[in-house]
Amino acid sequence: MKHIPTILIFLLGFMLSSQNTISGTFSPAEDFNWLIAYRLKPGGQAYIADTAIKEGAFTLTIPENSNPGTYRLVYAVPQDEFYFDVVYTGKEAIKLNFDLENGVSFESSEENKLFLSYFQEINKKEQQLVDFYAAGSKNEKTFWEITEALKTTQTTYEKKAENLFVQKFISANRGYVPEMLVPKEDYIKGKKATYFTHLPFNDTDLQASDFLVDKALNYVLTALPSQLASAADIEEVLKENVAALAEQLKGLPDDYQFYLYYKIWEQTTANSLHQVSDLLLNTYMTPRAQSIDQMKLLDEMAAKNRLRVGAVAPDLEWVDDTSVKKLSTVQGAEQYLIVFWSSTCGHCLKELPALHKELKTKPTVKVIAVGLENDELTWKPESAKLGDFEHAIALGRWDSEYAKLYDIHKTPTYYILDRDKKILAKPENDKEVVRFLEENE
Repeated sequence: MKHIPTILIFLLGFMLSSQNTISGTFSPAEDFNWLIAYRLKPGGQAYIADTAIKEGAFTLTIPENSNPGTYRLVYAVPQDEFYFDVVYTGKEAIKLNFDLENGVSFESSEENKLFLSYFQEINKKEQQLVDFYAAGSKNEKTFWEITEALKTTQTTYEKKAENLFVQKFISANRGYVPEMLVPKEDYIKGKKATYFTHLPFNDTDLQASDFLVDKALNYVLTALPSQLASAADIEEVLKENVAALAEQLKGLPDDYQFYLYYKIWEQTTANSLHQVSDLLLNTYMTPRAQSIDQMKLLDEMAAKNRLRVGAVAPDLEWVDDTSVKKLSTVQGAEQYLIVFWSSTCGHCLKELPALHKELKTKPTVKVIAVGLENDELTWKPESAKLGDFEHAIALGRWDSEYAKLYDIHKTPTYYILDRDKKILAKPENDKEVVRFLEENE
């Protein structure tokens, strides 16, 4: 029986261990100190490893038997902003370079090189087709050159990716290419009608990445006719897009659907698409919430929706002498200011008297001061010093009904409303309140 030389055993061991590493450089070196690796999973991520970045260089050793997939490398905080993703299979060592100017590039890793070059090339060619139609071109020669290049690029990369992990991403990304030169609206309709043809939403490897999230966002927010009359018309189409996406997600785990809808909700909220964000929250997310964390997230989302600029402020009630007043029915002002404060809050006792003085010259502004208190002992004398304000008290402080209704986490907190009680602004302090009122007189 032949013995394998010791040096060969050593080399084999080294080669195997090197396949479990991600190494490379960060530039500029002085800006980076630490790197954390997470493996993405459907709707979340799991910690894998971390290491120091020394003089711009690092080596991450991934635990043996780690599953192949998309791995997120986080290099700063907040973690959801400062990261990039790599494909890790355990079958090849990954060597990369990252700099703040140009992002990530790969020195070694067939999987990641192919993934990166494919999306760079296919996106460029797809943009050429979009630009062709946007320009209203009818040049058939140019059309055939663009569409043939698109088909060839897709087919070539699918063949290159055979037996590789990235193959499923490349195949799932196959897009719509018209078979003949059609009018712009027909191109848009064809692209929308075939959008989900190659997208396997049930593939857990694709779920464990941003790929399907990006695809879902792109469909919901951009699959629109070229001409829409109003913002309301746009929202109606977006709601139809959400419903079409929901059909594709049927049968998937509730956790993953909840996560995907939440990512879309974030974007619709950021873009002030209020009807769509309300629909996502009430129709698609609430029925799928199961965990305590999901229930808590729903509460936070509902608070953002009801307290956004443009929304009618939630109703308040207070007693003035012997009569009961409500925010919804009180009249006589051009603008209303709601301030949540406490008689035991140092910042409040500094800001509110100053604000009280400033607003004496603004008779068209009515102030409702809501005291978050444990009892009336200090609230009565302190509120009496602010005689021009309407005063309400919310016993229970942070756990009171109004603190929860208005999502109050600090005092003082301000809301400025218009004459119809719609939220105009949420200033940070008394000076910002005065500045806003003066600029919007």
